Amino acid sequence: MRTFRLAIPVLAVCVALSACGSQDTGGGTPSPTPTGAQPVTSQPTPDPTALPSTVDPTPPSGPKTPKPPKPGGPSTPPGVGATTLTGTVQGGVEPNCVLLDGYLLVGGPRDVLTPGARVEVTGRAEPGMMTTCQQGTPFVVTAARPT
Repeated sequence: MRTFRLAIPVLAVCVALSACGSQDTGGGTPSPTPTGAQPVTSQPTPDPTALPSTVDPTPPSGPKTPKPPKPGGPSTPPGVGATTLTGTVQGGVEPNCVLLDGYLLVGGPRDVLTPGARVEVTGRAEPGMMTTCQQGTPFVVTAARPT
């Protein structure tokens, strides 16, 4: 009889726990677990209007991307938005800072852009760019050659 008294509460607890585990909230969102993670109950259904995520291995036909300029400077006119400056490079106040006509030269071949060298540089002005040099408007150099 003692075993029967012990079996009934254990059976009741098992039934209650199994009922809690299969309970549906009806809202479509599973209730959080004690760790805060959401249990995975089903896989998301794919959107039939979504584009496929595969990449076409064939390159698009059309204009090809230009090759980077050869060392020593461009052989064609600068692209849209590019500017060409010509003059003598000056040393800046800080180390490794070089200027040309009030522009701080950022990037470019440092063996060509040395103080005292007469050069032609192609690039674009970036007035909002932050630099460690305390003078000049930043000018991002895409090509440079001695003149």
